[in-house]
Amino acid sequence: MSSTETPEQDSSPQPRRRMSREERLRQLLDVAWQLVREEGTDALTLGRLAEQAGVTKPVVYDHFTTRPGLLAVLYQEFDARQTALMDTALEASEPTLASKAMVIASSYVDCVLLQGREIPGVIAALTSSPELEKIKREYEAIFMGKCRNALLPFAGTGDIAPASLRAMLGAAEALSHAAATGEITAEQAQDELFETIVAMVERSARFRRV
Repeated sequence: MSSTETPEQDSSPQPRRRMSREERLRQLLDVAWQLVREEGTDALTLGRLAEQAGVTKPVVYDHFTTRPGLLAVLYQEFDARQTALMDTALEASEPTLASKAMVIASSYVDCVLLQGREIPGVIAALTSSPELEKIKREYEAIFMGKCRNALLPFAGTGDIAPASLRAMLGAAEALSHAAATGEITAEQAQDELFETIVAMVERSARFRRV
């Protein structure tokens, strides 16, 4: 062989690198979110997820065990993203009621919109079993506790009642859903939620003084 000749390239396909468990989980979650976005929550089954992800059913069952288990992981991932977003924004915000209320309102709406139209369907699906409803309630309690801690300094000597926090959360879910479906704009959802939060805190302070 002359010095100008090159060895023939090996045309045999190279074996694909096997995904780690963490990488496979990330892939499955990404495909699951895509399925919900494109076909709705009802279409999300473990078998359908395996088909779309190009893996066998045992792989999916190994990660989630059941459909409720998959829905729970999706919700937990959404909640973790929402919590991180709000914690960072609260830490950087000004120590005023207006600033804290706007952070809570904008963080909640932005996180729902970041996830897209699929998250309302996942949240609604959590009511399909007592186990999932319990998980949803637990994460809601954590969120309301964070909001209470951030807003309590502006309630004077009063407290913020659990019923008020529950009403605030209901408004946050409804407004974010409306923004996600295009019924209202993100700015309208944030502004309305902001006003709801401010009114809640001011009412709490006023009732305590009476």
